[in-house]
Amino acid sequence: MSKNSPNAKPQTPHSSLQTPPPSPQTPNSSPLTPNTSPLTPNASLQIPDEKIYIAGHRGMVGSAIVRRLKKIGCTNIVTRTHKELDLLDQEAVFSFFRKEKIDRVVLAAARVGGIHANNSYPAEFIYQNLMIQANVIHGAWRSDVEHLLFLGSSCIYPKFAPQPMKEEYLLTDVLEPTNEPYAIAKIAGIKMCESYNRQYGTCYRSVMPTNLFGPGDNYHLENSHVIPAMIRKFYLAKMAMEGDVEGIVLDEKRYGPIPPDICESMGYRADTKTLESKVIPRVRLWGTGSPRREFLHVDDMAAASVFVMGLEQSHFENGNPSFLNVGTGEDITIRETAEIICRLVGFRGETVYNPDQPDGTPRKLMDTGRINSLGWRPSLSFEEGLKDACSWYMDRHFTNSGESEKE
Repeated sequence: MSKNSPNAKPQTPHSSLQTPPPSPQTPNSSPLTPNTSPLTPNASLQIPDEKIYIAGHRGMVGSAIVRRLKKIGCTNIVTRTHKELDLLDQEAVFSFFRKEKIDRVVLAAARVGGIHANNSYPAEFIYQNLMIQANVIHGAWRSDVEHLLFLGSSCIYPKFAPQPMKEEYLLTDVLEPTNEPYAIAKIAGIKMCESYNRQYGTCYRSVMPTNLFGPGDNYHLENSHVIPAMIRKFYLAKMAMEGDVEGIVLDEKRYGPIPPDICESMGYRADTKTLESKVIPRVRLWGTGSPRREFLHVDDMAAASVFVMGLEQSHFENGNPSFLNVGTGEDITIRETAEIICRLVGFRGETVYNPDQPDGTPRKLMDTGRINSLGWRPSLSFEEGLKDACSWYMDRHFTNSGESEKE
């Protein structure tokens, strides 16, 4: 029977994942089975020269996963830029998998953004994410890729889901309207992995991270998430207060234009590249500052992803959800987050909130009980992670200052 037949039976190699793993010397040994937790100092994973494709390696999450895999000894990591491989082009994706003979896929590529971006581009968010996921997952299966990790998002859960949110709350109520198209695409990715596992016996699993931040984040003020947007706003206001026009101009070149309302609040005239002496710079933030959010540093997310890659398939079968939440299990208000960033950046001016702009979901806290029980926990505190993110952003103003940011 053809592999592409709808009635194709699961391939026999997959059945070995239902049983305890063989010894490291056995050829069928699980390539990412952990000896100890990947977060412990003496962590080591049994990794042969497996060919791992990271889709989205230039993004914040994908690049962190590449760093993590290299750190634990992976030497055959395959990456492609958007110019080299357009994941929206199905035939190009299928051709890539046919030629490269990939062993494992990490699907970190996605169209992402904050509230403003989701509100402004809902069609692009649902179309591009659905197409990327469908092309990569189906292309991987067509080329006999047995292992795949799909990265989703905490926005898959209902707007008013009980807190903290457990995996079983998926599809129990309506979604948050501001990012519903993106959430639906991510839910489709989870269900696609589930369906291929059920019909073809693959080992495709998913992780649902909470709000991520850290090195490599997107700082474009029209489509970034909350933490990178706040880091940039506070640093721009600090430079304005210090009269550092050169720093502001370099920031524009690297991270994109500064919206008119932000220019106004910091007294900056983008057309003449000057500061208005009578304006006292301040920071304006959307909403009331009252929503509570959970945040996770991207390096912890990368460690969790590698950890999940090494789990036995039985943890995602026999009535268990096919995905795992990844987070800290703790949340904080947007206002408190802004206060920490303000202090770390060193801005001494006023922060103003605009209640006319949407807050989004009132609270989003992940229940991380399942992944914690399997042996993973984050290594960085929230403030440690924020300090790292702020330092990474500010340090880039003193290195390669004229280079523009590339997505």
